Amino acid sequence: MPYSAFSFNKVKKDFKLNVVENQDLFLNTPGVQPTDYLNIILTEHLPLVTAINTEKARSELVIMPVLIEVRRYLKYQISVFSGSEFNVDASKGLEGRCDFILCGSQEQYDITSPIVMIVEAKNESIKSGLGQCIATMIAANIFNQQQENVTDVMYGVVTTGTDWKFLKIHDNTVFIDRSDYFIKEVDKILGILSTMVNISN
Repeated sequence: MPYSAFSFNKVKKDFKLNVVENQDLFLNTPGVQPTDYLNIILTEHLPLVTAINTEKARSELVIMPVLIEVRRYLKYQISVFSGSEFNVDASKGLEGRCDFILCGSQEQYDITSPIVMIVEAKNESIKSGLGQCIATMIAANIFNQQQENVTDVMYGVVTTGTDWKFLKIHDNTVFIDRSDYFIKEVDKILGILSTMVNISN
């Protein structure tokens, strides 16, 4: 069963998760100043994204450039994957392709140490991507345990490209950030993503 088959309700029931929605998880996280390069890309790409208005355009023109900027900021010490197969446990439905993954390793030919799982929201609805994102986060946690690289917290993101919602899982509790961040706050988005990676390493 692909990750996209998990609704928010299904993933909560299947994995017996508690949900906390009333916390600002990254309110005090400092921003990261985007490079002039990223600013130029976003200035050029955002009008195209609005006009084309497809998930593919949002993925290629906004989301991937932001993730590459995080990799650049962290001195290429992490890897970025897009649309990669991530089959972890078919018996639990944890299989299929992931939209994006940030890994705490320089290895770019193989997924190692997933840290942040990023799901592109379908139909520009953040809510529609929550179940899928949480399922990929659970899969990443199992994968890390299999690789003997246990982490206390897993992070996730649901994004339309212009709207970003951050999540974390600790024990059996999913924390969904009360705040949304928008691409005009790209410095804050970069700061949160970079912090997620640094906390996990």
